[in-house]
Amino acid sequence: MSKRILIIEDDKELTQLLDMHLQDLDLEVEISNDGREGLSKALEQDYNLIILDIMLPGIEGTEICRRIREKRKVVPILMLTARTEELDKVLGLELGADDYITKPFSIRELQARVKAMLRRMDAVEENSRGTNEQKELDMGKMKIYIDKRKVFLNDKQIELTAKEFDLLALFASNPGKAYTREELLNIVWGYQYTGYEHTVNSHINRLRAKIEDDPSQPLFIKTVWGVGYQFAELEELNV
Repeated sequence: MSKRILIIEDDKELTQLLDMHLQDLDLEVEISNDGREGLSKALEQDYNLIILDIMLPGIEGTEICRRIREKRKVVPILMLTARTEELDKVLGLELGADDYITKPFSIRELQARVKAMLRRMDAVEENSRGTNEQKELDMGKMKIYIDKRKVFLNDKQIELTAKEFDLLALFASNPGKAYTREELLNIVWGYQYTGYEHTVNSHINRLRAKIEDDPSQPLFIKTVWGVGYQFAELEELNV
């Protein structure tokens, strides 16, 4: 079955070009040239990937990204921006975008990014079905269901964004292992984001706010000074 891509971009010439070249990859493409219409489609329909411009009529792409992440946790988002300021890139990543590409860009580069993001999602789904995959993680008062991408704390479901879940699943699958911020960027975001280590810090802080009784003295995700972060040893959780 062909994968479905939603492009939310107000430049009609660009969307026609993207439509043509993404169809060359055997992808089914839908286009919205308005922010509000695009947000409505993203929330009401299922897509394998969303290509999202930052500057849009109706509602900005950063707000669309935030709203998608509130409602639809898993769909990958590739953000397009004509801006070069670091703030735009960091904001997109911290709102839950999976990757970004700055205009002007080559069609081959965009095709490569799209294919890589779709491969990563296929790999995640395949791993969740694999017999060697640990589908349920019992971390004491926290239960993580890898295949369902659900987390329960004291029997109450915790709503996480896609990146927050990916971080938590990685940590909990490797209790006691310390990861540097750069390693977490490479593993969870999938690209080399040298210089964006503060994005990891922001995601960790938001994750702690959702799963820790006292984020200033975390039980689950601990800071390893001079290194990065690690998940608590099982003995510490009485597992």
